[in-house]
Amino acid sequence: MFDVGLTTFMILATSMVMLMTPGLAFFYGGLGNKKHVLNIMMQSFVSLGLTSVLWFFFGYSLCFSGNLTDGTDFFGILGNLDKAFYRGITPQTLFSAEKRFPEYIFIAYQMMFAIITPALITGAFINRISFKAYVWFLILWQIFVYYPFVHMVWGGGILAKWGVLDFAGGIVVHATAGFAALASVFFVGARKEKNHIPNNIPLVAIGTALLWFGWYGFNAGSELAVNDVTIAAFLNTDTAASFAAITWLLIEWNVGKKKPTFIGLMTGAVAGLATITPAAGYVTLQSSVLIGIIAGIGCYLAVKFKEKQEWDDALDVWGVHGMGGVIGTICLGLFATKTINANGADGLFYGGGITLLFKQIVAILLAVVYGFFFTLLLLKGINRLVTVKASLKEEKEGLDISYHGEIARDIA
Repeated sequence: MFDVGLTTFMILATSMVMLMTPGLAFFYGGLGNKKHVLNIMMQSFVSLGLTSVLWFFFGYSLCFSGNLTDGTDFFGILGNLDKAFYRGITPQTLFSAEKRFPEYIFIAYQMMFAIITPALITGAFINRISFKAYVWFLILWQIFVYYPFVHMVWGGGILAKWGVLDFAGGIVVHATAGFAALASVFFVGARKEKNHIPNNIPLVAIGTALLWFGWYGFNAGSELAVNDVTIAAFLNTDTAASFAAITWLLIEWNVGKKKPTFIGLMTGAVAGLATITPAAGYVTLQSSVLIGIIAGIGCYLAVKFKEKQEWDDALDVWGVHGMGGVIGTICLGLFATKTINANGADGLFYGGGITLLFKQIVAILLAVVYGFFFTLLLLKGINRLVTVKASLKEEKEGLDISYHGEIARDIA
């Protein structure tokens, strides 16, 4: 028999995480140039469909079939194909004897993570990549970057066996996507049109609200249970986001633009959400305050460094998500405590010594190095099949018209 309460909670959490991808589309769509709004939004929405297809064929199986302990996976890096096409799983199949909700819901829940992760990358190369090339990128990047890290960290693979912790995706989602975004910026180069201003800040606000709301499902749902860890992850998520948002606002108000901008406030919130993600179910509420402040400062400095280096990461994917994932994973090694999660570990500041911190640093280095360099190689390979970069004519005309034959709104 299913646990009705837990099953209901997991359906709700899954629905919330699904809502994050449209939220991301609104967030990026509002920040983008008015000639490219539909293109950047469609890159998020197409992942909803295409990733679900891949997940059915083999994605779920490669992530969550087999394990290193039993020797039933591929060297602890990828799973097997035992669950391809969801073979052997029915609506009555339990996820586990301890967590009595249908495996179907776990399939859907993890699928939502797979959907949003490559979509995060798109904010870096807005205005500059052909839609056909993006479709190829979406497929291949998931297979060769996202799936291995899911299995290694969450699917019983080599990093899980070693003791690496990542509650909801600091390594698996944000670090891999953020550094892939930076690699894509280096490959496609800067936008030809330098005059870039957000076309619709209220749309960004709607996107931020949906992301923030959905993140409760993203983090609290990752416990796959309803208990004290779930509650801690829920409140830690909001606390870190809030402190990061206000920290970013205060820095910008007093040091940067000397004005409190709405976009700065929202960017700080997203930075806090990304940074608390790996640690949400392992740290105290007080630690989440510190992590939020660190996120606001660290991600702000990363964005300023990017600007100084003139890297055209248009929507700050590297500075917010990439560096947020790195900072959060390291903070986990510092602030984790078994008093919050008995299945976790004690970090450096809670008597655990340097062991967990060392493992977290090694894992995050693996994620950023592999995510960065494989993405460069992948884009070079795709470029041999289809042209990756949009032409100057297409960029000036607008990718909405060039690729989709549509415009976001008629302003005539």
